[in-house]
Parts: sequence; structure tokens; C-alpha cells
Amino acid sequence: MPYDIAIIGAGPAGATLARLLPKYYRILLLDRRDLIDGENEKSKCCGGLLAPDAQQMLGKMGLAVPTKVLVDPQIFLVRTIDFDNYLERYYQRFYFNLDRQRFDEWLLSSVPDNVDLALGCRFNSLSETREGYEIAFMYKNRIFTEKVKLLVGADGAWSGVRRQIFDEKDTLKKYIAIQEWLETDKTIPYYGAVFDSNVTDFYSWTISKDQKLIIGSALAPDKDAKAKFELLKSNLREYGFEFGNCIKREGSYLVRPRKKDIITGNDHAALIGEAGGFISPSSAEGISFALKSAYQLAISLASGIEGFQKRYRKNIAPLIKTISAKRYKIPAMYNRIFRAAVMKSGVLSSKTLFEDD
Repeated sequence: MPYDIAIIGAGPAGATLARLLPKYYRILLLDRRDLIDGENEKSKCCGGLLAPDAQQMLGKMGLAVPTKVLVDPQIFLVRTIDFDNYLERYYQRFYFNLDRQRFDEWLLSSVPDNVDLALGCRFNSLSETREGYEIAFMYKNRIFTEKVKLLVGADGAWSGVRRQIFDEKDTLKKYIAIQEWLETDKTIPYYGAVFDSNVTDFYSWTISKDQKLIIGSALAPDKDAKAKFELLKSNLREYGFEFGNCIKREGSYLVRPRKKDIITGNDHAALIGEAGGFISPSSAEGISFALKSAYQLAISLASGIEGFQKRYRKNIAPLIKTISAKRYKIPAMYNRIFRAAVMKSGVLSSKTLFEDD
């Protein structure tokens, strides 16, 4: 018996959709990670900061973040470092500092029993059928297949669903996010946002998390990415950051969408979260967009699969407008002349009552 809906990816977008869909659907939720037994080869490359928009969306859905997903320290200040203009400013921000894997595990724990979980499974391929798709996935070196009426890609920036269905028309700009967890004996009382055009035309970051320092960057996916990441670390060390050996390194793709890059799907497929292009092009914040796109698809499917795409495109339109609006922030953040003017003005910046060592 075929599944009504198969969701590829059990991160915030996929788990939220599985939780919100009507229970009369027969649903398969598949992820390459084992988010129950915790036997994961790779962790998600993510800073693990929950932005206010995501906090608000969780609140609207009646979800309260448990303390078990939070990590030390909880910080409310961002230190913005501009290496292009030799400037820095502090800004107040209200992020939750999370363990990203525990956060995903918590969201998955709310998925109802009518959803079949296929964890530790790698999505391989799809083929069209008269009523939808047949998908193939691997579990412990064996290939399994299932027929589905609706296939949902919630599998992130390097979405296998998006690439296999829409690759010919895909113009989505991709970066590679690299971050390292480094030894440190200091707890830094701020997050870092670093701008350096010699490293990337996007941005880099620093985060204190459980007595470790994370250094990360969104880089052009070319042969120079590793060298530019090492340049970032060298510049930060010279600037006064203290850190030791690398404990672990993570990497993943990251997208920076324009309006034309956003794809909602077709009559038998839908895309949510970063797979669809739903992420901030200015800050790369993605969790709020994952939650919101999952919610809009869920309500679009509440009255059935037939004709859902028309409803989904209508319901998701305000979120697409939000992404377009965020692109207007890009010149002020990433043009060195405009950014210098904003930072020198001191608008919205915070005066600190401490000195860096």
C-alpha cells in the first residue's frame, strides 16, 4: 500500500510538517541521521542559535523549548567585527544558544504515532509514476523502495529531491558553510559576526558553546575555501581571540536565495525549508523559515493532496515577500562603504560596560 506522503528530512521543517499534517494521511518521515538512538556519523553544521522569529513561531504553535536543549552560555550581545573597515560595534540580540542535535530530537519527539519513521536512511533516487513517485533509499547497505502520492523535500540546501526534480531550472546560489569547534579556556560573553571580503562576500561567525569556541564561515564552494577559512582563523587570533586545537570540523551547503530561486514544487512534490529556498538571504537564519513553510504546507494539505500546489503557493506568498524584503538589507550589511557608514553612525548599537582582555 503506497504512502500518501513521504517527507525527506526530519529537521525542523520535516518534523514540523509531520506533526501538523492530518492524521488520516499515511506518512513516511525519512532522515539519514538516527535522531532517536543518537548514532550519527555527522552532526548538522549549524551555529545552533534560535532567533526571535523562530522563538515566536514555536510559541504560536504551542511549543515551549525545554532546558535540555539549551547550552551554556546564554548570551544577548553580538560583537560585529569589520576587517574591511577596521571597525567594530556591539549590538543587542536575543538568541537562544542551543545544542542543535538535541533541538532536532526534541522536535521529532512530538511527531505522532501515525507517522512511520525511517531514520538512519539515505535517500537515493526517485522516479515518476502515474500517481506520484517511487523513491529509493538505503538502510544498512540495502536498497528499499516505496511508492508515494506526494513527495516532500525537507532535506536542506543540498536537497536531493530538488536536484532530481528541478535541477535544469535551478539557479540557487550556494555556499559551503565550514565551522570548527576549538578548545578554549575562556567563555566569551558575546556572539561574533565577522565581515572580511578577503574571506567571503557573506559573513563569518564565532559562538561560545559548552566551554568551546565555534568559528564558522559561509564560503564560496571552490578550491580556495579551506585556505580562506584558515585566513579567517589567523585574522581572529591576531585580533585577540584565544583558542587551541580543533576538536571537530563540520561542513554543509548553505543557500542565499533570490525570489526567482524559490520553488514550491509541482503536483506531486513540494519543497519546504532550505530545500525550497526558504532562508534569510541576509543573515542565513533558517529555522523560522523552516517552521513557517512547514506550517503553510500543512494547512495547504488539510483539504487533500489534489490541488494543494495552488493553495500552497497562495499561503506561502507572504513568506516569499519576507525573503525578498530581506534582500534590501544586503547592501547595508555587505557593501563595505554602506556598512562602514552604518557602523560609524552607532545606530542601534550597544555601549558595553566591560573591556575585552
